[in-house]
Amino acid sequence: MLFQKSGGVQWLVVFLGNPGPRYAYTRHNAGFMVGDALSEQLGVRIDRLRFHALTAQCEIGGEKALLMKPQTLMNRSGEAVAPAAQFYRIPPEHILVVSDEISLPVGRLRVREKGSAGGHNGLKSIIARLGTDAFPRVRIGVGAPPHPDYDMADWVLGTFQNEDAECMRRTVQRAAEACVCYLTEGAQAAMTNYNPRQ
Repeated sequence: MLFQKSGGVQWLVVFLGNPGPRYAYTRHNAGFMVGDALSEQLGVRIDRLRFHALTAQCEIGGEKALLMKPQTLMNRSGEAVAPAAQFYRIPPEHILVVSDEISLPVGRLRVREKGSAGGHNGLKSIIARLGTDAFPRVRIGVGAPPHPDYDMADWVLGTFQNEDAECMRRTVQRAAEACVCYLTEGAQAAMTNYNPRQ
């Protein structure tokens, strides 16, 4: 499949995380990791600052897309997504959001056409700013805290260790492939190919 840089935009592909080196490779930045993997696969750099996000325009199987890594904090991600959607007149069903998911084991993917925020502050912000939850998402399992009393902020801002780190290296590559599949083959193909237990 050929990937080429492009002018117009038909899709937003949004990778959620927190900006800055202190958050790099944390569980909450699984979305950013997928963005890095996809940009490497496409041969583009997500480095142009627009809409409070680092962005790159590209073409994926004939679909023109804007890749976005919001540079707001996670709980303000909608401040990047909504202006870009408005500028390009992109409907919610063409805004693919990639985020971490603590309710999934490390290494599992879940592709959905729409759904609630599920307690994820980045998704909450996007839903609030778009006024709908009817946008697709790829959620990457990062696992739940080891016990109920574990501080959730400490968990999601912690880094992957040992086997989990190796598993995530493979998982972010699969999640990047799932994004390409969603844009080129549609929701059903992406869910069929990437949702089954791995």
